[in-house]
Amino acid sequence: MTNKIQEANLAMVVSKTFSGLNVNALRYLLPLWIAPPTGVTFRCVFAAVAFWIIGYWAKPETASVKDKIYLFLLGAVGIYGYMFSYLMGLSKTTPVSAAIFTSMQPIWVFILSVFFFNEKATVMKIVGILVGLGGALLCISTQKSDDLASDAFSGNLFCLVSSVIYAVYLILSNRFLKRTGPYTLMRYTFSGAAVSSLIVMAFVGYEASLTTPPLHFWPIALLLFVLIFPTVISYLLIPTGLKYLSTTVVAIYGYLILVVASIVSFLVGQDRFSWEQLGAMLLICVGVYWVEIAENNGHERKRPHSPSIT
Repeated sequence: MTNKIQEANLAMVVSKTFSGLNVNALRYLLPLWIAPPTGVTFRCVFAAVAFWIIGYWAKPETASVKDKIYLFLLGAVGIYGYMFSYLMGLSKTTPVSAAIFTSMQPIWVFILSVFFFNEKATVMKIVGILVGLGGALLCISTQKSDDLASDAFSGNLFCLVSSVIYAVYLILSNRFLKRTGPYTLMRYTFSGAAVSSLIVMAFVGYEASLTTPPLHFWPIALLLFVLIFPTVISYLLIPTGLKYLSTTVVAIYGYLILVVASIVSFLVGQDRFSWEQLGAMLLICVGVYWVEIAENNGHERKRPHSPSIT
């Protein structure tokens, strides 16, 4: 069992590190080398094809036709809505700010659970939510547009909306995960997202200068990294973590996305240090931590948790 726990911890470290690097890679590509709607199409179509191929070799899973249709529609709205909002936001703001709002997903999950699933609201949870929301407000209200963030305010709002959409997706998809299995879930939700992305691209058009001659090595290499590692491999590593680690530990590993994205952003010049941004980061991390600890204080209950598709 010790080896399994070590493997689970390693899987989470690798998964979240890829997700953190994904933020920086996408920011490099957006919007200079690829437009957000086209980027979403690349990711959704590639992931759908990859998960259908991988699922063919995986352990057989059963699911009703009704569940498959529901998952398809859930992906068409939930995953596509999340990715579209996230890439639109990331194209306008900095990687650190985008990662800050991504880290708020557990807070939105809890808020939605209180209103729609009779989740118990304790004082510690409410304080954690208020602290986290304070961090989000600080980030949105203080960050100014500059050469690194063409429209910081709207970009941050897009990222905020994306984290709410993904929280809704987490709650709804969690209802089907146990009875359909992870591969069925990924195949049908990403298939729905792929169809949505192709429909939208049919209206807005294809826009990706990295594929026009002459071909550019680094943009294409970064796009392949985004498609293979954060989009597919990170997703496949998550079930190992969920199987052997508590939901609190898994949630805390999500902070690695913020840490990795921040360090790389400052090293490569994708962001500048500011005390306001640091304060927002700390407030959100503390808020999420309090919510998670309060949720698991005295008992270990499975909350909606799914891989973060940054």
